[in-house]
Amino acid sequence: MSDSRLICIVDDDPAVRDSLSLMLGLKGFDCRSYDSAEAFLSALPARPCCLILDLHMPGLDGLGLQAQLKAQHLPVEIVFLTAFADTHTMRQAFLNEATDFLEKPVVLERLLEALERAFARLQTIHPLTHEAHGFHLLTPREREVLDAIAQGLTHREVGERLGISPRTVEVHKGRVMDKLGTKTLAELLRRAMQQSK
Repeated sequence: MSDSRLICIVDDDPAVRDSLSLMLGLKGFDCRSYDSAEAFLSALPARPCCLILDLHMPGLDGLGLQAQLKAQHLPVEIVFLTAFADTHTMRQAFLNEATDFLEKPVVLERLLEALERAFARLQTIHPLTHEAHGFHLLTPREREVLDAIAQGLTHREVGERLGISPRTVEVHKGRVMDKLGTKTLAELLRRAMQQSK
């Protein structure tokens, strides 16, 4: 059972993105597709995920994206997928802790095995990241709103402190809750208090 585990597919080939999304979606995974490394970086998911990553893409390539994600300590496990790779490239990917390196066209069973290993690693290497993850996605204004709400201020009081309307405070709070994956104010406060410890 996949339990809607998140898989992000980063590949510049739309046919690959579509076929992988369809196959893995039918297996119950929550799939999101990106046509470049830059597109993925500009819309980082707010929860841990497994990345199916193409090696050769225009702009930032797969190894470059892997290095950036590792430097940011994000809870992401990577399975590389490529039509051609040399030993040096594979070695570099594994040195940066890739879960697996598969050749295109990929056999679904092999991909599913690699994804299971990736999600198992995600649980053991990043067991608490689902709690801490998401805060890096907040804008400075969203952090200010969250801090003020965590201090027990009302929307009106937050608005007065920050020089914005209560409605704008509500909009910022909604975005914060989306990014942190919280559904209720109580959950939001718990996350904010844990983060400030």
